[in-house]
Amino acid sequence: MVSNGLGRTTCSFFNPVLGNIIYSSTYLADTLCPTPPSMAQGYVWALYPGYDIFTAQADGSRLTRLTFEPGYDAEGVISPDGGKIAFTSTRDGDLEIYVMNVDGTDIVRVTNHPGYDGGAFFSPDGKTLVFRAQVFKTEKELDEYRAMLSQNLVRPSSLEIFTINVDGTGRTQLTNNGTANFAPFFHPSGKKIVFSSNLDDPKGREFDIYMIDIDGGNLERITFSPEFDGFPMFSYDGKHLAFASNRNHQAPHETNIFIADWVE
Repeated sequence: MVSNGLGRTTCSFFNPVLGNIIYSSTYLADTLCPTPPSMAQGYVWALYPGYDIFTAQADGSRLTRLTFEPGYDAEGVISPDGGKIAFTSTRDGDLEIYVMNVDGTDIVRVTNHPGYDGGAFFSPDGKTLVFRAQVFKTEKELDEYRAMLSQNLVRPSSLEIFTINVDGTGRTQLTNNGTANFAPFFHPSGKKIVFSSNLDDPKGREFDIYMIDIDGGNLERITFSPEFDGFPMFSYDGKHLAFASNRNHQAPHETNIFIADWVE
């Protein structure tokens, strides 16, 4: 274990150049894990305001806090050159994506759009981010989102995949199917993106991995196993795909990590 065992910890990521790690933790707000949200409002994600982003050596030593603003700071990832961190924060009153230096300096807001923008990953050249976002069709939907956000909650039942330049320009929507599309990740070529979706089971938990071109064309289903396949990530050389899956489970909803050879 490389975290300190206190609070709730999430969103760890290796620096591909320096070899250290980042992760988010609530331990400074409370050494105990925060209480999970009630499911009385349906399936929701908690946005624990005690989350801050930390960096540490790969053995957990030299733990250093990087974010200091009130609110949720999590979902941190590091650029391929090891110099930048993209993360999601509520610091300005909405769920937006920000970029900062790996030492926590020079924080710049990237997105400026009502609704949840998050779960970002860098393109191989570090110039673009791919992320998941909510698209509201009515003012009522936006009001419901804001009401839940005031409770530090978000309902991820409908998310679309977008790209945006790290300077905030060129926001582009890739999917438009009204289902739960999430966990996008660039292919090492920079020309395609994999993501998880319940596109073929929009009212259920049948999530599979899909691939799409960066212009939104050529949507292709990659996995066909029953139940859940998600969180796909390529190795840097593009030869392997790692992902989480319920396949071959020994207990209901048991999720394990799998690696597959990637053949073009």
